[in-house]
Amino acid sequence: MDTLRLIQNTGSQTESPFLGRSDASVVVGDHPLTIEEVINVARHGAKVCLTDDPEKIANIEASCDFIRRAVESGDPIYGVTTGFGGMANVVISPESAVLLQNNLMRYHKVGAGKKLPLADIRAAMLLRANSHVAGASGIRLELIERMLIFLNAGVTPHVCEYGSIGASGDLTPLAYITGALIGLDSSYTVDFLGEEMDAPTALKKLGLKPLQLLPKEGLAMMNGTSVMTGIAANCVQDTKTLLALSVAAHALAIQGLEGTNQSFHPYIHKLKPHSGQVWAAEQMLELLSGSRLIRDELDGSHDYRHEHPIQDRYSLRCLAQYMGPIVDGIEEIAGQVEVEINSATDNPLIDLENQASYHGGNFLGQYIGVGMDRLRYYIGLLAKHLDVQIAYLAAPEFNHGLSPSLVGNPKRTVNMGLKGLQITGNSIMPLLSFYGNSITDRYPTHAEQYNQNINSQGFASANLARTSVEIFQQYIAVALMFAVQSVDLRTHKVEGHYDARATLSPATENLYVAIRDVVGQPPSKERPYIWNDNEQALDLHISKIADDITHGGKIVAAINQVISGLKEIKS
Repeated sequence: MDTLRLIQNTGSQTESPFLGRSDASVVVGDHPLTIEEVINVARHGAKVCLTDDPEKIANIEASCDFIRRAVESGDPIYGVTTGFGGMANVVISPESAVLLQNNLMRYHKVGAGKKLPLADIRAAMLLRANSHVAGASGIRLELIERMLIFLNAGVTPHVCEYGSIGASGDLTPLAYITGALIGLDSSYTVDFLGEEMDAPTALKKLGLKPLQLLPKEGLAMMNGTSVMTGIAANCVQDTKTLLALSVAAHALAIQGLEGTNQSFHPYIHKLKPHSGQVWAAEQMLELLSGSRLIRDELDGSHDYRHEHPIQDRYSLRCLAQYMGPIVDGIEEIAGQVEVEINSATDNPLIDLENQASYHGGNFLGQYIGVGMDRLRYYIGLLAKHLDVQIAYLAAPEFNHGLSPSLVGNPKRTVNMGLKGLQITGNSIMPLLSFYGNSITDRYPTHAEQYNQNINSQGFASANLARTSVEIFQQYIAVALMFAVQSVDLRTHKVEGHYDARATLSPATENLYVAIRDVVGQPPSKERPYIWNDNEQALDLHISKIADDITHGGKIVAAINQVISGLKEIKS
């Protein structure tokens, strides 16, 4: 591991979008990795090192010896002494075993579309290394170390967004990673600390030599779910943030609508104790505590409200019941992703204790495919709920005395308020519902000579989940803009001025201030967030808020309480 230590110690003078943003380090092989650790490496440049457990290292080397002996003795092992897939009936001679592995990347260099985000590929490399430390893959320690060298040096292979059906794992995406790692030829390219270059040149800069794969190594590197799972880990993390933001946005909207806290009374949810529902109710009580804009009815009071119903409409009153299964579902998906992160997913797998190899299908990405289908569905449900709240806020028939479309300056007749912004939200919400449709149940049964006749579409599902996350980051910006305007207008009803800091609950005041700060409009007693149509460009506000959320900025920091609460949920 001398080369690995050299790279870790010397670093680079070139700045990277990843390196240096985290002081944490992650050890591969010492313990099951968490989604948070994957994110820390993929996005924040946490350093990675290999376990120094002598038993783990010995097992990795022993699995290589098993393959070497099998080739020498001519034992039949799929993909080592046979061809691949539907051509597994072709016998490969010991003399051709090395050529077989090094040819595998070439005919799988067939990716299409745009490049995947670097963070997804970094996650994939970490997961591939983690998969191999189980000692069941027959792969050299040097290849595992090389993935960690690339991660620590900020060198990320380019991978295309199309090309995997998620059956025999992510063959084509992993072919790009593997070809770059070994410097197969100049057609494999990488991002080297922000600079694009061919893989052989990158290896020279790292002081590494090109490698020739040994028997089983090409198959071991390419047979697995690491790319789809890396994407899924990033998506789960983002979705948890968006879930927390949704909860906080609802808390602002409830205050804007003069809603009650009674709907979240512990007694109600004790009688229907789904974990997600109970969590959502507890969060709403905490987020609304101390607010001067809500109806505080935890004592069980029910006052007549003239033309308004005695109880809130369903989007407020049933909020915990609606959010509950979404919360539980996302937590279940996160658990499944973590199992996949820590799994050996190639084929065949080597049982060192019994000196046997087993042909199987751990490379099928069904858990990721189904999980990401569900994740997109839940994102659509979150958007649907927020869209109802936006309509509630905009409609003077229902918003309890606020202006139509939350117009700020009522004296200016040519003033439409957030009317156009609502339409933008309406244009995005159906997209999220549409992306919530499943893709895992749609697969070509004839794939690869009818060999991969079931396939997970896990890679496609994960990529679609990333798209849903990106769209929802725009949508939540719209929802938060409505929420901020509504509490300013409600504050004016209650206090005679527009500075909602004086009336909001302490838990939501931080979010309110963060949003106003991000858009460059500090709170004011004289005017609400939006006063006249012609005084700001709302598309710029959407962009600023969404960008801040995407990069985990001030707005995300302001809801840390809710995010922390999510970590405590027991599925």
